[in-house]
Amino acid sequence: MSILQVSTSSLSSSTLLSISPRKSLSSPTKSCRIVRCSVEGTTVTERKVSATSEPLLLRAVKGEVVDRPPVWLMRQAGRYMKSYQTLCEKYPSFRDRSENADLVVEISLQPWKVFKPDGVILFSDILTPLSGMNIPFDIVKGKGPIIFNPPQSAADVDQVREFIPEESVPYVGEALKRLRNEVNNEAAVLGFVGAPFTLSSYVIEGGSSKNFTQIKRLAFSQPKVLHALLQKFTTSMITYIRYQADSGAQAVQIFDSWATELSPVDFEEFSLPYLKQIVEAVKQTHPNLPLILYASGSGGLLERLARTGVDVVSLDWTVDMAEGRDRLGRDIAVQGNVDPGVLFGSKEFITSRIHDTVKKAGRDKHILNLGHGIKVGTPEENVAHFFEVAQGIRY
Repeated sequence: MSILQVSTSSLSSSTLLSISPRKSLSSPTKSCRIVRCSVEGTTVTERKVSATSEPLLLRAVKGEVVDRPPVWLMRQAGRYMKSYQTLCEKYPSFRDRSENADLVVEISLQPWKVFKPDGVILFSDILTPLSGMNIPFDIVKGKGPIIFNPPQSAADVDQVREFIPEESVPYVGEALKRLRNEVNNEAAVLGFVGAPFTLSSYVIEGGSSKNFTQIKRLAFSQPKVLHALLQKFTTSMITYIRYQADSGAQAVQIFDSWATELSPVDFEEFSLPYLKQIVEAVKQTHPNLPLILYASGSGGLLERLARTGVDVVSLDWTVDMAEGRDRLGRDIAVQGNVDPGVLFGSKEFITSRIHDTVKKAGRDKHILNLGHGIKVGTPEENVAHFFEVAQGIRY
């Protein structure tokens, strides 16, 4: 066995590869080669490395051998970027920015042009489908989402329409098509949707909530009414995910941000069955579409999140990455999970937290990300440093 030290200008440090002499490194046209990698003194077993043009993120999710973890950040297009702030001065309404294909593409590409993340996520909002479901809403600066007529009865839920994205949000499909062309497979284009319970929470509460009194009152006093609403959102999100995939999304993240407000037993009644239904239905028509599930504060529900059947569970920062991987098992990919607050620290501190997360995640099926979205006021140069360090990692 010979030892080769590989160093390129794009690497921050050298990488040791232990290569079998019976296999050649100089055969890029071959489909694979056998390598043995040494990572911090630990030898990884021999595996096949496929030559493919698929984006790094998709290959990592599938469990293929990759040189480094793919990296993107939740809310990577947003208020911390000067270019976005300038655009907001011209278009102050969030809905104006997120419901115009030209602006959606421009904003989605802002971080791509600067940082070159491995995932380019659609600039949108999980509440975007509501208008098309006969649920009037707005997103007001300084207040967040406002639902004008929160449903309170079975009759109100009956007025909620099935979502037809081609009719209600054609700009989403157009934007995804254009993003695929712009990114040109150098990164994965990501779509996203809200999960049924989280969407129902916003709608029933009339917007954001701190204690979720209204949704729980409905759940525990009129469960049939809530289940009817959950089913409507489930059917609609299945349609929406398929629409995004058909329009160009190469992976879709499902945000169940408020499901962790439920106890485990209530999660199993009001969230889990609907998430499983979405995954099963989407996989019937789009079996190769990676589905990512994120729920903030999910430490108490990790094993249940894995039971949804998603391809990737995105961990928030309150879960130790090594413990999370042990609890989920190695068959499922993970995403995350650096604390967004770390980006307010020194560059040395940011670097150390990135390396700690990557080491704990291991080299298989890991997408490096934050444990939540980038916070307002995060220094843009620190985000640039995060990407620079992450992209310089080599297993």
